[in-house]
Amino acid sequence: MAELENLGEVVIAPEVLEVIIGVSASKVDGVYSLRNKRTFETLGKKAEGKGVYIKAEDESISVDIYIFVTEGDRVPEVAQNIQREVKERVLGLTEVVIDNVNVHIMGIIPADTKKPDFADLFKEGFFDAN
Repeated sequence: MAELENLGEVVIAPEVLEVIIGVSASKVDGVYSLRNKRTFETLGKKAEGKGVYIKAEDESISVDIYIFVTEGDRVPEVAQNIQREVKERVLGLTEVVIDNVNVHIMGIIPADTKKPDFADLFKEGFFDAN
């Protein structure tokens, strides 16, 4: 990596990391969607929270990602691919090291169910529970 000139402090908001993590996880093969209000409403359930949580303690950063997997995909493989992709993508874009990526499988969605539009990731409220 090229050495950058130190001109002052750069602070990356947690919401920025959430978006990078959410987009990265959503692009992994086998991920139907993250847990979010739109997915729960589509399934006729009440939203219980967002799909990405970041926890920073001391010098360690952990991420919890809640997803739905498409039926027919190998769950352990999907989870491991998410872990790898999130760590690499966040490091590459922000130079922030994620120590742990915990993947929580919320359900399996039938393979013939239309996948949510990727553009919905960028609509306001995607990560909100309410």
